Order: sequence, then C-alpha cells, then structure tokens
Amino acid sequence: MKIFENKVAIITGSGRGIGQALALKLAKAGAKIVVNDLDKVPAEETLHQIEQLGGQGVPCIGSVTEQGFANKVIATAMDQFSGIDIIVNNAGFTWDNVIQKMSDEQWQAIIDCHLTAPFQILRAAQPHIKQLVLKEKEQGLINHRKVVNISSTSGVFGNAGQINYAAAKSGIVGLTKTMAKEWGRYHVNVNAVAFGLIQTRLTDADASKENSTINIEGNEIKVGVSAQFHSMAKDMIPLGRLGTVQEAAGAIYLLCLPESDYITGQCLVCHGGGFGL
Repeated sequence: MKIFENKVAIITGSGRGIGQALALKLAKAGAKIVVNDLDKVPAEETLHQIEQLGGQGVPCIGSVTEQGFANKVIATAMDQFSGIDIIVNNAGFTWDNVIQKMSDEQWQAIIDCHLTAPFQILRAAQPHIKQLVLKEKEQGLINHRKVVNISSTSGVFGNAGQINYAAAKSGIVGLTKTMAKEWGRYHVNVNAVAFGLIQTRLTDADASKENSTINIEGNEIKVGVSAQFHSMAKDMIPLGRLGTVQEAAGAIYLLCLPESDYITGQCLVCHGGGFGL
C-alpha cells in the first residue's frame, strides 16, 4: 500500500513550479490531488502527468483571491473525493517595490493572495474536517491531517523591496502557529515552510534579461532576478546554489508524512543553510 493511499490533498498553485512538483510527488505516493491554477492549461498539464503516474486528480481553476474560491476548492475535494487530508497553501507571486513607491493595490494584492486566501481556505475547511473527525472518532480511528502553509525567508528575515510580501509571509507564520493550537484537538498538524531562493520562473536569471512578465488578474508583473544577484546569493548560501522545485516539494512532503505526526506549529526554513539575503 502506498503511503498516501486514499488521502486527499488540496494544493493551490499546483499548475507550475513547486506546487506541481509536490502534486506529482504526492500522487506518486497514492494521494488524490485537487489541482489549482489561475489558468486551465498548466492545471491540465499537471493532471495529465498525474494520470501518467497512475494517480487521480481533479481541477479547480481560478485565483485563490476570487470571491467564493475557498468554498469552491473545499467543495471540489469533498464532492469528488469525499475527504480532506492535506491542504497546502502554496499559490503566490511577488510584486516588489520599496515602500515609498509601493501602491495600495500592490500591498493589498500580495496580502490577499498570501495571507487572506489561506485564512479563507482553512476557515472553509473547518466544518468538513470537524465532521470527518467526529465520524472517525465513532469508529475508534485517529487520522492526522496535515496543513502546510508556504512562507518565505523574506517573512522570517525581512527583505528590502518586499515589504508587502515579507509582511504577508510573516503573517502566515503567525496564522500557522495559531491554527496549530486551534486544530490540535482535530489531530491536524499545521506547519509552515519558509523558502529561500528556489529555481522557478519568479527567480529565473534568464527571464530577467528579457524583461519577462507574468499576467496576474490583468496586472503585468516583472519576474526574474539578475544574474549578478544569483551569483551573490550562491556565495551566501552554504550549499552554494539555489534549490530545485523538487527539493522544495520535498520539504513540504516531509511535513505531510506520518513521521511528522508530533510536529506542529513549526516553520521549517528551506534555504540551503542560508540566513536571509
């Protein structure tokens, strides 16, 4: 029997990058995946790869900040798979600026995506988790569910030019620690992973050269960082390189395993030994 056989995992932002790598890793281990992305095409690509692994998945397309999204994604898991065992609040993007140049729109967009959306998703999940736990209790069962919220070294150490992102990612640590206390009675482990520099489209040096952008709900947002920054970062990271999306997914995976059943309210820094930049 695979370790996550019959487990149901909701992973926001799982059409690309870390979220996709995690979806494939959990699916390979037997989990049924609710795949979310802003866009239909990347979500379908993840689902296709899940099917190639012999796994099961269903799509839930849309922005985590859309009104009603939280109820929608939870309903997708319950309607399609009749359960929720793992929630990973992974969806996100950066929209950087120094404080004097940052608009209210920039501030609010990042807070909404990285902090308000996870709060709403967990709030929407609560009544379903409670009912599932009560049913299991009647059967004499204890099932440790897992919530992993994605933070950042920007939230742990701060980062110039990212006051919105740093504030949101710091807030998610507080949310995590509070939910660990509220949901301990449901046997839910709530932890966070704070990523440093991981090789994704948001940190691609080549993208920076081409002035690449991504479109987030009508806003064209620049992505990529300079090759010079990459070189400096590598010098400051003890392991001497950026992490891969597979390694980042592995950090989340650790906190989904049964071996983590007595770990809750923690923030695991995944940054190759670095302590901020």
